[in-house]
Formats: sequence, structure tokens, C-alpha cells
Amino acid sequence: MSKLNLIIKREFVAKVRNKSFIVMTFLSPLLFVGIAVFVGYLSTMKADKKTIAIHDESGLFINEFKSDDEYKYVDLSLVDTKILKDSILSEHYEGLLVIPKATDSKTLESGIQYISNDSPSVSFIEDVEDVISQKLTKENFIKSGLDTVAIEKSEANVSISLSKASGETALKGLNEIKIAIGGAFGYLIMMFIIIYGNMVMRSVIEEKVSRIIEVIISSVKPFQLMMGKIIGTSLAGILQFMIWAILGLTAMFVMSSIFGIQMGATSGVNAQAIEAAQKGGSLAMYMKELWNLPIATILISFIFYFIGGYFLYSSFYASIGAAVDNETDSQQFLLPIIMPLVLGVYIGFFTVINDPHGTVATVFSMIPLTSPIVMMMRIPFGVPLWQIAVSLFLLFATFLLVVWFAAKIYRVGILMYGKKPTWKELYKWSKY
Repeated sequence: MSKLNLIIKREFVAKVRNKSFIVMTFLSPLLFVGIAVFVGYLSTMKADKKTIAIHDESGLFINEFKSDDEYKYVDLSLVDTKILKDSILSEHYEGLLVIPKATDSKTLESGIQYISNDSPSVSFIEDVEDVISQKLTKENFIKSGLDTVAIEKSEANVSISLSKASGETALKGLNEIKIAIGGAFGYLIMMFIIIYGNMVMRSVIEEKVSRIIEVIISSVKPFQLMMGKIIGTSLAGILQFMIWAILGLTAMFVMSSIFGIQMGATSGVNAQAIEAAQKGGSLAMYMKELWNLPIATILISFIFYFIGGYFLYSSFYASIGAAVDNETDSQQFLLPIIMPLVLGVYIGFFTVINDPHGTVATVFSMIPLTSPIVMMMRIPFGVPLWQIAVSLFLLFATFLLVVWFAAKIYRVGILMYGKKPTWKELYKWSKY
């Protein structure tokens, strides 16, 4: 056991003292925040205004199109369409909307044409169709002798308010916030597994190529060496996560003090926060809901799922590193490892948000290859502790089985040189 401890300490110190580790530990949160701010800034930037020419032979719709910050509509109904098409080709106008003259609405419904060099956005076409449809509907009402003013007044605008059975007010879009939180933790686990798994694989390849591995395994067993690399690197990852957690909780405390949210309060916010919410700002209410989430369960589960998922996948990475002589040869073996991680992300985003306690989400949160990601996405919605316990048990049990299998490949492949291994050879090594 003392040899294993020495290997763990060696790997941990080597990773922590690495300059890139120190820089990225403190720079990564800033990069994430910076990217989020940058994306938010880009979303607020106004695109160049596009000029749309309208040739309305019917004369019914030209006044229905109102220019805005994105589109400018120009009435060119008196200009010949052939000239306007030439203007489109020379890019004087973004597009041309041609509305023919027709005696009935049925002809207009299928006779309108939009001409442009580039395919227009779906939202733009839908907006144009809505404008024309509403105008035609009003014209049909008038022809039928219906009172359009009375019809407009009788239109209902329903806004459903949400509340909990306990009587507290619920917020719209809260599920999206939960899936965003769970997705962030799930994505972090996937990112950690890939980054630190590759570190383990590269470390094995470097020691194998430099022949240092031959000296090391003369003193320790290959299994101890593999486990030492896996555990030492995982401890470095946990340290990095703990630093990020401290920084994140500090930021949340600062936000809470600014918006007047009482930490851990189940009854809600203080008088200032309620007053702010009543003035039209619901940010304080969302902050309250965030603090009502199972934060402790999320953080503790993240650590265990990170450790279990990392141990499981790093066993594969270590065995691949032992089997090949360079990273190029490892590419053929990495795809089957990454695919379950990608599948977990897709399952999480496409099923958990709609049915977090459904059969698909529950089953994939139990399957060890996908459970670290899918279960982390489910936990913000409230998951029974027994499901988490069963999922973790299956995850660590599978790790023990996989590490036993990977150790056989590692033991043989660590001293194999000069030949690209195949899946068939890896299977043979596992039987030695």
C-alpha cells in the first residue's frame, strides 16, 4: 500500500505543480464568465437593417408591413417586377415580396411569392405570413358581414399563473433553469473525464515511449501503477473543483447580499426583495428558488459521480495508453469511450427537461456509462436518495469490474512496442 501511496502522491504533485493547472484553475471561471458575457453582448447587438421591396398589386397589404430595427419595407408597387428582380440580383434589396392582384382571398393565399438571393430565415417568413393571414382574415370577416371591432374586443389573452400546493408562487421557466444547472454539472463531469482521462493516457504513453515505465514496474505492480495514476489525477481534479466551488459560493453570497436573499430560508425573501419583486423585477424570486434547490445534494453527488465516472473511464484511458506507442494510434479506441458520454448529454437535454422522472431518464441515470451525466441533470428536479444510492453502487461496482479487465490489458500492453494493436489483440491480452 505504501508504494501505491507514493505513486498517488507523485501523480498528484506533478499535476498540481504544473503551471497550466494553476493558471487554468483560476482562469477557467473567468473564461466561462467572459464567454457568457460576450455571448450576451452579441445577442444584444443589432444586425444591419435589411431592406425589403414590396410589389403589392392588390393594394391591401402595403400599409400592414411596419419597418423596425431589423427590416425596412419599401413600397415599390409601381415598379416593374423584372426591374426589381434585377435589383435583387445586384443586391440593392435583400428581398422582394410580390403580391399579385386577385379577386378572392383563396388565390392570394397561394399566389404570394418572396424572391431573394439567399434563403430567408424561418422566423421572417412566418412573420410575413402572419401579417398577410391576419389581413386576409379581416377582409373575409368584412365580406361576411361580421363586426371586426367586436371580434377583436372578444379575443382573449390568457396568462396562467403558477403556484405550488403549499400556496407559494411558482415561477415560469424554472424547469429550464434546473436543466441548465444540471446540464452545467453534467457537462463539467464530461469535460473533466475527457481532460483528466487524456492526461492519464498521455502520462502512460510518455513513460512507455521513454522506457521509464520499465524501471518503474520493476519496483511496483502494473495494477498499482495504473491505480496510482488514476487516483492521483482524480485528486487533482477534485482540488480544482473545490476551488471553483468556493469561488462560486462566494459569488452567490455576494449576489444574495446585493439582492437581499436570506441564505437557506424556505419562507422566502426579506422585505426589500419582496418590494423589488413587486416593482416588476422577478430576479429576487428566481434567486430564492435557486437557494431552495438541493444544493448540498447537487455538490456532494457531483463529487461522487465525478470520482466514479472518472475512475471508470480513466481505466479505459489507461489501458489504451498502455496498448499504443503514440496518441495518433489511440484515436481508433477513443470513439467508443466518448460516445456514451455524448449519449448521456443528449439523453439529459432531450428527455430530462420534459420528463425528469420518466422511464428513459431513470434508466439512463442508472446505467454506469451514462449515469454521471444524466443523474446530475435529474437531481435539481428532486430525485429520491435511494435512486442516487443505487446509481452510485452500480457505478462503482462497474468500475471495479472494468479496472480488473483493464489491468490485464495494461499489464501486457505496457511492455509492447512497435506494433499497432487491434481490438482482437486487446481481447487476447485481457485473457492472459
